[in-house]
Amino acid sequence: MAISSKQDFLVSAKSSEISSHKLCLYLACTLLEQHQDVVDIRNLSLVYTLAGVDCIDCAADLAVVSAVNDGIESARDIVGLRRPWVMISVNDDEDLHFRKAEFDPEDCPLDCSRPCEIVCPASAISLNEGNSTLEVSDGTDASRVLKGGVITERCYGCGRCFPICPYDNIRAVTYIRDTTATADLIKRNGIDAVEIHTSGRQSAFFEKLWDGLGDSISHLRLIAVSLPNVGDSTISSMNTMYSIMEPNLPCFNLWQLDGRPMSGDIGRGATRESIAFAVRLAAVKDRPPGFLQLAGGTNAHTVDGLKKMGLFQTTSITKNPKDEILTASLPNSLHALIGGIAYGGYARKIVGRVLSSMQSQYGVARIEDYPEHLLEALREALALVGTVKSYDPF
Repeated sequence: MAISSKQDFLVSAKSSEISSHKLCLYLACTLLEQHQDVVDIRNLSLVYTLAGVDCIDCAADLAVVSAVNDGIESARDIVGLRRPWVMISVNDDEDLHFRKAEFDPEDCPLDCSRPCEIVCPASAISLNEGNSTLEVSDGTDASRVLKGGVITERCYGCGRCFPICPYDNIRAVTYIRDTTATADLIKRNGIDAVEIHTSGRQSAFFEKLWDGLGDSISHLRLIAVSLPNVGDSTISSMNTMYSIMEPNLPCFNLWQLDGRPMSGDIGRGATRESIAFAVRLAAVKDRPPGFLQLAGGTNAHTVDGLKKMGLFQTTSITKNPKDEILTASLPNSLHALIGGIAYGGYARKIVGRVLSSMQSQYGVARIEDYPEHLLEALREALALVGTVKSYDPF
């Protein structure tokens, strides 16, 4: 369909409004946890709000949260959609989602083929030749070196650049979100949920974080815990964490099954591990209360894989009239196991291509000011979201 003006886009976008039948389709994209390029965050939030996601996950940073909310409200100015929840992410210990790449480009040889630039899905590495700040021996000239390096705001710690560097120059810098600052941020308007990333192995770290959040959790609609598959101890870890939360849990809770962290854009094999994690939990009867959601390795192949395993939710869902977010009890049934899918790197990648194209033509811009790019981005987003929401993109 050709779009010749913003008005044409508005008409076509309105025709695509379809109600959800899932609990949550999280946009856990690099808005998420670490990405702090606020212009991209704002535009991604706008596009995926129009596409119908139920929750947008982002870094626990005021500027990032403001960018997400600006994107959401700008989308709602275009089409009168339900506002998705805004979630911030925190971690109780070192976690793959809370790291960034770092290296000194002057340590790189000029003739390096720069595979890190090529492999980076976030275009977060930029290298160019420049003059060294060090004087050469005669003091009259400057040697040529590489300049630039990692664009910190864009890096989300996927780790693809670490093993590919031929000189082993790239290192990971990890960090843990400050609990007090997070609690203060939650108390501001515009945050609906928190996602706690945990290894599932150290309940003491989890308890310390939970206690540190204090009464701020009373402001929330959802608490999500993201954890990897730790084998036989997974269920006992989940039950321990739930026992810590339960006395002071004022809202819904959700378990995000991080099958293969930070790998959603690399093919069918990545999503198999996420589905296998869900299949394993489906057979366990003593798992703690809470919705279950897939993450880590989720991509365009995930829904088909879930359907093949009988894990794709299609029944037993009711709507909460107040919030218009779908809610339901979670029976011990394969057919009602998965309440949502979190798309991270893959969701960011497919729309990010459009944003990069727009930026190369027009510089920093609001995507709604360029309807042809907005429609292209929305087509990409709808193709993904539609697999979960069970509608076809226009």
